[in-house]
Amino acid sequence: MRMKDKVAIVTGAASGIGKDIALAYAREGARVAIADLKLEAAKLAAEEISAGGAKAIAVAMDVANEAQVDAGVEQVVSSLGGVDVLVSNAGIQIISAVVDLPLADWRKMLAIHLDGAFLTTRACLKHMYKSGRGGSVIYMGSVHSKEASPLKAPYVTAKHGLIGLAKTVAKEGAKYGVRANVICPGFVRTPLVDKQIPEQAKEFGISEEDVIKKIMLKETVDGEFTTTADVAELAVLFAAFPSNALTGQSVVVSHGWHMQ
Repeated sequence: MRMKDKVAIVTGAASGIGKDIALAYAREGARVAIADLKLEAAKLAAEEISAGGAKAIAVAMDVANEAQVDAGVEQVVSSLGGVDVLVSNAGIQIISAVVDLPLADWRKMLAIHLDGAFLTTRACLKHMYKSGRGGSVIYMGSVHSKEASPLKAPYVTAKHGLIGLAKTVAKEGAKYGVRANVICPGFVRTPLVDKQIPEQAKEFGISEEDVIKKIMLKETVDGEFTTTADVAELAVLFAAFPSNALTGQSVVVSHGWHMQ
């Protein structure tokens, strides 16, 4: 029960990585808010957690909408008694070469990944600072926080930016006992990644199998996808770590795709 009595907000938690992090937090004793654009799916995820005996609520949240973020965090604080952990996980992917990328798509990507991280962080920090309990802010980066790939300019840009935000929050939050770190997964077989496979196959003129073997998993040590369980375990470590010794860091979990 490494997170007993902690309150965690996980964005984009109705499915995929976010949902598995929320489930892991609940198993470790946390009260969890499933914050997602898709409220009905968030309710189902919260019901699944609650069925296991943990406390969970669903919160409607467009992370790029300032009013929704602020209202959603206030709802969590009122319902669950504060906020100790934020996992900024909500994200999308758009595949396009820079030369063909519409400005609207560039702005949409940065709004969700970077504006969303900023808005949720700001809203949660106000409560973390006041509570005196400290806290943990965790950003869902990517190996693309360290590397680049073709066709993903706004995604790579945003994921690099999260490292800078985490470092700043780590320095500002230290005196309040608030830590900030970034999880940088390799390819995880989620709906977001499944959607990319045919898109990249079409763009590169290769088979979907070759996209997996020759692009996505080419640089791993074993040709394996990172799992949501792998990511969730690191999210528990960051959330439960007892001191400022582990802050301002970005940790890659990618089957060796990127080695630091």
